[in-house]
Amino acid sequence: MQEKIIILDFGSQTTQLIGRRVRELDTYCEIVPYNKFPKEDPTIKGVILSGSPFSVYDKDAFKVDLSEIRGKYPILGICYGAQFMSYTNGGKVEPAGTREYGRAHLASFCKDNVLFKGVRDCSQVWMSHGDTITAIPDNFKKIASTDKVEIAAYQIEGEQVWGVQFHPEVFHSEDGTQILKNFVVDVCSCKQDWSPASFIESTVAELKAQLGDDKVVLGLSGGVDSSVAAVLLNKAIGKNLTCIFVDHGMLRKNEFKNVMADYECLGLNVIGVDASEKFFNELAGVTEPERKRKIIGKGFIDVFDVEAHKIKDVKWLAQGTIYPDCIESLSITGT
Repeated sequence: MQEKIIILDFGSQTTQLIGRRVRELDTYCEIVPYNKFPKEDPTIKGVILSGSPFSVYDKDAFKVDLSEIRGKYPILGICYGAQFMSYTNGGKVEPAGTREYGRAHLASFCKDNVLFKGVRDCSQVWMSHGDTITAIPDNFKKIASTDKVEIAAYQIEGEQVWGVQFHPEVFHSEDGTQILKNFVVDVCSCKQDWSPASFIESTVAELKAQLGDDKVVLGLSGGVDSSVAAVLLNKAIGKNLTCIFVDHGMLRKNEFKNVMADYECLGLNVIGVDASEKFFNELAGVTEPERKRKIIGKGFIDVFDVEAHKIKDVKWLAQGTIYPDCIESLSITGT
């Protein structure tokens, strides 16, 4: 089973970037909502807490009980994640007066701390926060400062738990990747053996195990997302996958014919449906863009549903989409 780092998403706009940086270290990671930690997963090697648009003392701030995680996995809190751990353990987080946004430099840091192995003197880091940690609990140890932020990083004494108020994931943090590597590799002991190729192998194996001899139907758009999903499923279950490609008349000239030929070359079992006249009739006289979108969306579902019901004994409906859409489909607010 593929080992992984879990990123708990507290709503930061750079959460996806944290995930990218971890994967660039040849380590698999998954981003999940802050309150959806996957319990009892033996492949988890460590946890990263993201930033957030909220202050820790806001009534709407995202909060979670970390007691089941702390002590079981190494933890790295970034920005809000660092403030949240300090605040909920008795530390103080206060408004910084003016929002600190931009470059800063590590004026001092504990060079013997594993998190800062290989980090250069006065290394540039990127700050983006309106609050700052002004006091840490007694069992927390300050391990870094900048010229403006006294507690730029800390470690809980006797524990594999760190917090940094800067963003190591962004390009402007010069040694940010090194800091993340120190956590992911040196602390969490990840082997750096993951790659997109290994992801394909593991995904196909998981699909085979999950689906067995079941039949699956998938709606194709002609785009990359659904096509990749179809290819992966085809590798796993072959003829038990049936794809439906609906031409709604909005494709480029000859695109339906050309894409169908491409799917044939990929060995996919595809039913092509030319429903362009249906869509043209329903869109006639409609000028409002949002109404057009809804007509096309409903029309696709209607056509797909009719064709899908012609296939016997289907147990699964497959969908291909991009990873950020998976996060948005299960938002951190639960809506």
